[in-house]
Amino acid sequence: MTSEGWYRAAMALGLVHAAASAYWAAGGDALLATVGQWAVRLRDEHSALTLAVGLGAVAAAKAAAAVVPWWNHRGRLPRPGLWRGLAWAGAGVLVVYGAANIAGAVIGLTGLAGEPGDRAALWGHAALWDPLFLLWGLALAAALVTERRESAALTRPARSPGSRPPP
Repeated sequence: MTSEGWYRAAMALGLVHAAASAYWAAGGDALLATVGQWAVRLRDEHSALTLAVGLGAVAAAKAAAAVVPWWNHRGRLPRPGLWRGLAWAGAGVLVVYGAANIAGAVIGLTGLAGEPGDRAALWGHAALWDPLFLLWGLALAAALVTERRESAALTRPARSPGSRPPP
């Protein structure tokens, strides 16, 4: 796949995460228990406006994190090196966060750490939310690596067939 394809895949995965947060910000509650009972309590204990503002900010941050690397790839942002460095950091955080939380949820579900507590949240983190974070990070890393290879291939001097590389 080209870097454009990887950037689009990463953006789509991030926007799925952002859409869930936007849905909850708008008052929806489907799958909220798969985030954790703390999220359900938060919804129950705060006003709709407070949740809309807080979760709206989370949704906006996720959407920006999903779209900005693609915009940078397309040459639409100043200081591309800065944005590329931030994208590398973001990819690393997403991969580590996703993988660690998947592992923690799986350990929790198996009972290795004691009696499983919030099974809905453990399943949500093992099978949905954290795999999405992990895949988002892996797709973004693949985009960055592929883009670097594509750039290197474009800047290499062309050699005629049969010629030897310079010493």
